[in-house]
Amino acid sequence: MGAHAQEEPRPATGLSTSTWTPDNGNGTFTNPLFYDEFSDPDMIRVGDWFYLTGTTMHAMPGLPILRSRDLVNWEFLGYAVDKLDFGPAYRLEDGKSIYGQGIWAPSLRYRNGTFYIFSNVNGRATQIFSATDPRGPWTHREMKRSLHDLSVLFDDDGKAWVVWDHQRMHIAQLTDDLTDIVPGTEKVLFAQDAGMGEGAHLYKIQGKYYILSANYAGGFRMPAARADKVDGPYEVNQAISKDEDFGMAKGYRLKDNNTPPAIEPPDPSARNSNSLHQGGIVLTPAGEWWGFSMMDFNSVGRLLSLSPITWKDGWPYFGLPGNLGRNPRTWVKPKTAAPSPIAVPFARSDDFSGTTLQPLWQWNHVPVDGQWSLTERPGFLRLHALPATSFWQARNSLTQRAIGPRSSPTVTLDASGLAAGDVAGLALLNLPYATLGVEKTATGLQVALYDQITNRTVRVPLPAGATRVQLRADCDFLTEQARFSWSVDGKDFAPIGEPFTMVFQLKTFQGVRYALFNYNQSGKTGGHADFDSIDVYQPNPHGLMRAIPFGQHIQLAEFKTGRKVAPYRVKDMGLGRVALQSGAAWVSVDAKGNVGVRKGSPGKAESFQWIETPTGELVLMSLVTNRFVRVDPVTHAVRADSPGPVPDGSDGVRFTWSSIQR
Repeated sequence: MGAHAQEEPRPATGLSTSTWTPDNGNGTFTNPLFYDEFSDPDMIRVGDWFYLTGTTMHAMPGLPILRSRDLVNWEFLGYAVDKLDFGPAYRLEDGKSIYGQGIWAPSLRYRNGTFYIFSNVNGRATQIFSATDPRGPWTHREMKRSLHDLSVLFDDDGKAWVVWDHQRMHIAQLTDDLTDIVPGTEKVLFAQDAGMGEGAHLYKIQGKYYILSANYAGGFRMPAARADKVDGPYEVNQAISKDEDFGMAKGYRLKDNNTPPAIEPPDPSARNSNSLHQGGIVLTPAGEWWGFSMMDFNSVGRLLSLSPITWKDGWPYFGLPGNLGRNPRTWVKPKTAAPSPIAVPFARSDDFSGTTLQPLWQWNHVPVDGQWSLTERPGFLRLHALPATSFWQARNSLTQRAIGPRSSPTVTLDASGLAAGDVAGLALLNLPYATLGVEKTATGLQVALYDQITNRTVRVPLPAGATRVQLRADCDFLTEQARFSWSVDGKDFAPIGEPFTMVFQLKTFQGVRYALFNYNQSGKTGGHADFDSIDVYQPNPHGLMRAIPFGQHIQLAEFKTGRKVAPYRVKDMGLGRVALQSGAAWVSVDAKGNVGVRKGSPGKAESFQWIETPTGELVLMSLVTNRFVRVDPVTHAVRADSPGPVPDGSDGVRFTWSSIQR
């Protein structure tokens, strides 16, 4: 993490409420929009509102519906499906599961007062959910066939078209009831090597048809295709977004999906491993085009980012003029008729005082109703223990998405109701996973930390008579290390076990999830666990880990070498932009990216967007070139010509800074 990151303190009393917001409060935003997983996004505008949904895989309820007026501040409306149950695997029965399956790659659309979501479900035909109110209720139907990674277009003439499949892509007209394709209309659109991928988003813009997709070609990218007719022929642009990872290095990966898991170490030298890829574009009421896409943000999951769109030669490039295909991590918010208040869609902490679960919670697979309750003991979540061979197969595990860049869930558990063989507590649901729980044995209660990587359990007896315990996981998604501790008084936390490595993997197709669980290891129905609360503390809930030092004198230094660049005074240019003063002159950039100094009042040529990489280093983007200042590692020449920071920091784009007292 960047030097001297400023942390939000834990609250002295009560539960933590501060959570990641992309809105910087100064007219700008910082990606990601949510620092928790939101994969395979699809977004539409209806009137003045934007609506958003995404993949939820095996988590229930599924298909969240969010809305926003400014594309930055979002509110949660509801889920399109409460439960999706197509057999024992959906219920974690008979040793079966649907990890990495379920609901994925939804296509969100609107026509004549009705919202539609078309979604893939493994082993089934495509599912259709529809509602006149996005809050629900939603009706559910099934199509006649499965259309992989589909996108639907309601054309101006009333016809409905669908594009689906990988690389070659198919197109067809849908029947009036939307459940099948019209015979004779199916057509293959592209050659295998044309450069298109999957995750299609089909649009009609000013009379032309566009397909945006995600492709892996030596790294993720977003290709696009366009045509004058919906069924082609299509012209392909192989990259309207490419190489944008904000400088995030490739983290830990699974070598395969076998157990015990084999882990590959981080590779900072890798390029394009985390690049923005799958997504689409929207037009605002103010006439601005914006792009949305996801990137693999290592073990926290796939995160959603927002990008200005620049149209050039009829193509919607993600990014700004002079740096097409790249995406500023911090930029000016979309124009709106009125400002939207800063808002977040979910509360993370929960004292379980309500009679219904907060919207953030999702069950791991279909829950067993009657075996959990918020009312049996008011103010507590009660989970009854069902038999399971491991946490992986435990039913009624309640999950929420982990949130970055760092967060620490602390669970308060009353274990007095556990029966012999029960284990209950806090888990990091992932592959590999870790569980920090309380076990009940013939000899009493003990805290137990299980690490699936090593397949080992560390156990510590609870003090005599103690049944109330706090279980904590300090999770750093920049280093991908989690450290566990426990307490019986909520003040003094004792560490337990070794740090746990969190991994990005495609077994679950999800990032790490915080899970509350209770299951019986001896093959029978057990007792119950009462969860009093979960507190999710986030030390870095803002786009900038450190406030911009307006009006201060700072010392800049090269991140990689520590070599000092120069001292500057930082002037506020508005919208999170700075001018850097050296003596009587200002750092200035010309149209070719040459960097010098100029006297007089600072203007656009002297303005830089102050941006942090995900790990907290400073990068400065010139408003003249829309490219980043770099110090050549060999010649030490300074230019504003970099498209963006590379993951290993070898390009001289990253800086550190420290305040100078004058």
